[in-house]
Amino acid sequence: MGWWTTAEKRLFNPAVSGQLKSMAVGLLFSGQGAQRVGMGRTLYDNAPSARLLYDEANHVLGYDFKKICFEGPEEELTQTRVCQPALYVLGFASAKILAEKEKLSDCKAALGLSLGELTALAAAGVFDFATGLRLVAARAELMQKACETTKGGMAALIGGDRALAEALAKECDIDLANLNCPGQIVVSGEADKVTKAAGLAKERGFKMAMPLKVAGAYHSRLMSGASAAYADVLKDAEFKTPRFTVYTNVTGKEVSAPEDIKAALVKQIVSPVCWEDCQRAALAQGITEYYECGLGAVLAGFAKRIDKAIVIKQACEWADFE
Repeated sequence: MGWWTTAEKRLFNPAVSGQLKSMAVGLLFSGQGAQRVGMGRTLYDNAPSARLLYDEANHVLGYDFKKICFEGPEEELTQTRVCQPALYVLGFASAKILAEKEKLSDCKAALGLSLGELTALAAAGVFDFATGLRLVAARAELMQKACETTKGGMAALIGGDRALAEALAKECDIDLANLNCPGQIVVSGEADKVTKAAGLAKERGFKMAMPLKVAGAYHSRLMSGASAAYADVLKDAEFKTPRFTVYTNVTGKEVSAPEDIKAALVKQIVSPVCWEDCQRAALAQGITEYYECGLGAVLAGFAKRIDKAIVIKQACEWADFE
């Protein structure tokens, strides 16, 4: 199934969208951790396009994906191999409904945190829904395997800056994983070393450190096996140039050439997610209004810390679209 119908593609064409004037908007797509049991159910029950996407996902993935999303159990949904496809399908379906309701006539950019970057690329037409889902599923399986073969952990450092985080990470031999917003940076690495860093955080200038309930050390050197294997997965996949701006987590800058997109997706698995940089780059493009296509308003929370001019509306439950 393709992403856009001919009519929907027209909504994204600046040359013909004049009669559908609106302020430039962007799309935000959540990363792992934003899942919960019941996700997508209201869209499936009310939007035919969402129903088709979830039915197709069952077929592509080869198991009862819908049942896990809608009914759980939570322990299964939170497994990396399930929650990454779950977030992708929900984000994609939400954006598709927005397009059907002509809310994206002047969409200028898409930003996705970690896994959400693949959803952003799908929304921008780099690959179709099914191709993207297969790429997400492969990424999730590789990352889950890396988690199972290493003993990793992550912790959020609150109240410090990047220089302090870099110094602490170096001291404890771990990596920066997420540069989310001013005052929140996540570190990742071997579990005992992350615990050591969390214990030293206050002494090193942070207000506090919060260990995260995660399966492993995402966006760290412990994911190097997954990153190398993912390069083989992407090698023969057909990528197109995005229809609108997409920013890569690796640099926080726009990425557009298909081979550059592939390289960024491979590197992203072991690199810090430069979310604040992505958001500021979009802000410099003049985009201050967004739809967050995901649960929990996590990205809206980051945006408030980055720049108060940013306005974000939620778009993941059917009530959000009515």
